[in-house]
Amino acid sequence: MKYSRNKNLKPLGFILKYNLFVLLFLSLSSSSHYLNYEYIMTVNGSIEAKKMGTTLIHEHVMVDWIGADSTGYHRWNRNEVVLRVLPFLEEIKQYGVNTFLDCTPAYLGRDPYILKELSDKTGLNILTNTGYYGAKNNKFVPKIVFEASPEEIAKKWIDEFNNGIDSSGIRPGFIKISVDQDNKLSNLHEKLIRAAALTHLNTGLTIVSHTGPQGPALAQITILKQMGVSSEAFVWTHAQSGTMEGYVKAAEQGAWISLDNVSAEPERIKWYIKTLCELKEKKLLSHVLISHDAGWYDVGEEIGGDFRGYTAVFTKLVPELKKNNFSKKDIDLLLRDNPKRAYTIKIRKL
Repeated sequence: MKYSRNKNLKPLGFILKYNLFVLLFLSLSSSSHYLNYEYIMTVNGSIEAKKMGTTLIHEHVMVDWIGADSTGYHRWNRNEVVLRVLPFLEEIKQYGVNTFLDCTPAYLGRDPYILKELSDKTGLNILTNTGYYGAKNNKFVPKIVFEASPEEIAKKWIDEFNNGIDSSGIRPGFIKISVDQDNKLSNLHEKLIRAAALTHLNTGLTIVSHTGPQGPALAQITILKQMGVSSEAFVWTHAQSGTMEGYVKAAEQGAWISLDNVSAEPERIKWYIKTLCELKEKKLLSHVLISHDAGWYDVGEEIGGDFRGYTAVFTKLVPELKKNNFSKKDIDLLLRDNPKRAYTIKIRKL
């Protein structure tokens, strides 16, 4: 009997070619979408940057002051830390906080497992970091770094972003480094900022540098520019130790001014009101970030020692800002819009 092919059936070759075309199209569409996708990296993976909402950009869950040569996960009980910190994170949700950046770096008490559990229990978007803390006479920098090149240091940080911290699979959402307060950076601290620049150019992670005065802040900005990194990728942390002149110089170059030590003390609130009013008058609020630098479960202290909560921004600072003609738009700029722009993962070149 003669074989008769069903004319409604497509030849196998055509079907394969069609399916390959569809897969290629979807792949290209997905890649294009990803390149245009503004996102941040939380301990539970990436989310759209627009979902950050009200954000505290510089806080701490835990710290271990023993030093890089002795610290490690063996030093604390994760369940005890979670139980101690959880009520403070639940408290800030009452003030509309959606996102919380934990700025404790590696070798100083960073624990992504604790942060993930706290995120799961509270529903907060929590970010951790990669990088090394060079201040305090390099006590918290692992010895291997002293002889390493910026490229070798950056390789470790890039690996954490690509593959996760330790074996957790949890990826950092920003780079946290630290330098001394001298105007001239030490050789090691210059390596840290160069490694941060290389990491940024590879990953798009924002560089958050514990700095203080404007001298070392401007010195780091100069190095970043030498390496082709825009100052928009740099957060001058603890800028409250600087001056208005320094703020203007940094902001003119695109850097972020992080005034991150808000507390309930009346004199402290007065300083913030005065400074923020002047920054508003100079039209620089679009470069300002605010937070508490609070928390600090202290490993080795009973129940973590004194723990400072994360609410003074909302209970003390914001009401005073409103009395000084700060609109909802101004306050949203500081607590919502600026954090989104600052921490969206994006390579920022000159």
